[in-house]
Amino acid sequence: MNNTVTLHADPLVWGHGPKVFEVFLEPTCPFSVKAFNKLDALLAAVGEDQMTLKIRLQSQPWHMYSGVIVRYILAASTLPAGKADAKAVLKAVALHREEFEFTDHCAGPNMDATPNDILARLKRYSGVDAYAPFARPELQAEVKWHCKYARQNGIHVSPTFMINGLVQSDISSGDDISEWAKRIQA
Repeated sequence: MNNTVTLHADPLVWGHGPKVFEVFLEPTCPFSVKAFNKLDALLAAVGEDQMTLKIRLQSQPWHMYSGVIVRYILAASTLPAGKADAKAVLKAVALHREEFEFTDHCAGPNMDATPNDILARLKRYSGVDAYAPFARPELQAEVKWHCKYARQNGIHVSPTFMINGLVQSDISSGDDISEWAKRIQA
């Protein structure tokens, strides 16, 4: 990627309907993974013309490589395939979550992993090479935007759900897709 070209992150948005469902995810969180795995089916059930799905990334310090992984996902969103590449990285993390997380958030095999090991795994599992945009300092603006947006909405944990700009503290990753759909369509 040419560093003289302005870096543009493709928003992680699918659908174009009037009801807005925002999901704040930490990619290695098991509950976020559970929620992420339901999003395509939710969008199909409600309809792309009825809802807009927005994924917001919620980096959390107790997930030790959270910042590295979030940055790589956002770097992937700057590539030509944009949000499709970002989604491929999210899916790769979801499918191989244990390889990106620490046992009990403080132990296990990842104690010997370096950030470069994590980046190599992200590339290998997703097939998305986001090394060049990952290394661009201006990507930090996109990382900070996700963080600030969450904080402005009082969101500190993942997954957290918002419908039409209002936090829905009673929605859970364990809910059936039909429950989410009812809430969105209400």
